Amino acid sequence: MENYTVILIIMALMIGVSGIAERMKIPVPVLLLLVGIVIGFVPSMPKIEINPEIIMLIFLPPLLYDAAFNISFKSFRTNINTIGTLAIGLVFLTTVGIAVVAHFLIPGMTWPLAFVLGAILSATDAVAAIGITKGLGLSHNTTTILEGESLVNDASALIAYRFAVAAVTGIAFVTWKATLDFVTVLGGGLVVGIILAKLLSFIIRFFRSNDMVIISLMLLMPFVTYLIAEHFEVSGVIAVVVLGLGMSRLSREKFQDNIKGQSRNFWDVIIFLLNGLIFLLIGLQFPLVLKMMDPTQVMLYIGYALIIAIVALGIRMVRVYLQQFNLQKAFQGKRRVSEEALLDSRTSFIITWSGMRGIVSLAIALALPVTLDDGSVFPMRNEIIFLSIAVVLISLLGQGLTLPWIVKKMERK
Repeated sequence: MENYTVILIIMALMIGVSGIAERMKIPVPVLLLLVGIVIGFVPSMPKIEINPEIIMLIFLPPLLYDAAFNISFKSFRTNINTIGTLAIGLVFLTTVGIAVVAHFLIPGMTWPLAFVLGAILSATDAVAAIGITKGLGLSHNTTTILEGESLVNDASALIAYRFAVAAVTGIAFVTWKATLDFVTVLGGGLVVGIILAKLLSFIIRFFRSNDMVIISLMLLMPFVTYLIAEHFEVSGVIAVVVLGLGMSRLSREKFQDNIKGQSRNFWDVIIFLLNGLIFLLIGLQFPLVLKMMDPTQVMLYIGYALIIAIVALGIRMVRVYLQQFNLQKAFQGKRRVSEEALLDSRTSFIITWSGMRGIVSLAIALALPVTLDDGSVFPMRNEIIFLSIAVVLISLLGQGLTLPWIVKKMERK
């Protein structure tokens, strides 16, 4: 009974804090993070441990599905070059950059461990990007690029993480095999998503006169799609995104207005609750991880986390502005780049500053194995988890608090 009481209290707290944040004109995720951290330090607060698999299953599918459902497919296709560059190329570039810094900066951080940390922190988070940029009046193209990147880069980061952890456990890294696995995981997720989108489309047409059945199916299918894809060891993230894009197209073409309205209202409530809970839970985890660290090392590792966060942001800035230059050059050379896909300096800076780490980084950090195959302890596990959560908090609080101010300043120019 106590567990249910704690859950209800957290839910009520999340709803109340969200309302206060709206009134105070503070980004809701940022205030929820701060409140979560404060509550986590309360002595009588029960210990709430996050199961990474549960987090990935409960939170990711509906949030990714909703974002993909609402994204403009036309705008997504227009900006596919930029989205692909950020969601795949930048993820691996950030992994390498963070690994190099961590290896030479942190004592005892071997190359395999450094790459594990880099992979954990390589991807920006869909929930963070959408939650904090919502209501800032960003252009349609900017929003599409941020959401599109966040929808795809989770798969890239999870693949990089898988190979990095394998390297720590002693499995040899083979480039051609890693490349083949990457293509298989992404391609398999794409296939699963397409098949289940077609299947759901057929079922919805069969039950077209029953609104409740249709809405219930659309709630259930993101979870089913994610589980099926993960069962076949392909990308559940990509599968859910493809499902969302397919259902978005079907909704525009076939759904009646009453179903669209009911479905939208239902999903708005679900996404509001899930978004709020994620950021509150991230805040609650920091005190727990802090207790696992050597007190004499805490400030030192917070310093490491700050440097890593700055490096990740710097790498992102260089790559985004390079993309702006490449698009302009391609457009002037009359290659297949439309004028709508071009970036200006204002958009490039906002895209850079909006790249925050979040729930995926937290989940895969907590999913680190406790022991290796030979039974020995996974080296520097607590330190990697602490660094990951610290970087997530620095990213969300630092960029999240300043992003509204930056957007307003940019608008005046």
